[in-house]
Amino acid sequence: MSNKIRIGAFISGGGSNLNAIIDACEAGQIDGEVVFVGSDNKDAKGLKKSSESGYPTFVVDYNNIVQKYNDNILKAPDDFNFDEINKKQSLISENKSIDTIKKFLITRACAENEIIENIKKYNYDLIVLAGFMRVFTPYFIDRINNDKQKIMNIHPALLPAFPGVDGYGDTFRYGCKIGGCTVHFIDYGEDTGPIIGQKAFEILPEDTLDSVKEKGLKLEWELFPECIQLFAENKC
Repeated sequence: MSNKIRIGAFISGGGSNLNAIIDACEAGQIDGEVVFVGSDNKDAKGLKKSSESGYPTFVVDYNNIVQKYNDNILKAPDDFNFDEINKKQSLISENKSIDTIKKFLITRACAENEIIENIKKYNYDLIVLAGFMRVFTPYFIDRINNDKQKIMNIHPALLPAFPGVDGYGDTFRYGCKIGGCTVHFIDYGEDTGPIIGQKAFEILPEDTLDSVKEKGLKLEWELFPECIQLFAENKC
């Protein structure tokens, strides 16, 4: 059995995937433990539940950071290099104005720097995005992946099909007969990183979007712990 890994989790909502991860850790299905829970949403139900359960929690308010930028009272982190990060990123189109790109990258870097300051004391091995509705820029990724890929995300579709925020909805509306979920490491794009594992389910004629989401979530709760355990065993 491998040594226990220390897992940091990010959520934006109810945290059902986080619950599955915690349960798997407690059941010995993951050789690991959750050491912090972060969010971009102070009202996230999963954040409140995590705090009540004794897990260290914190919130980074992205919207407040954007407002400070709009009010001209926000300064980029000292180690922020716009040209370097813009060259790497593929999250915002180069067809956008330079002011739009700068606003996006500077405000994200400020939020990500705040996250880094919050998590550096936890000596984590892996970060899991368990329903975190923000994409990370190269500023954050390069400061976390200093020796290996350490940021794992779960996506509600069979990547590379249907990246973005509504994987199950896109799958259902397109008329697919098979849906599924994917766990992958993140890279500089949106849902484009190396795939670790996938699970699929059949979409039947009588299925609705709600039933498709229900099928997918049940598989997510199985897949995410399995992939985290692969990481714990140095198999991904």
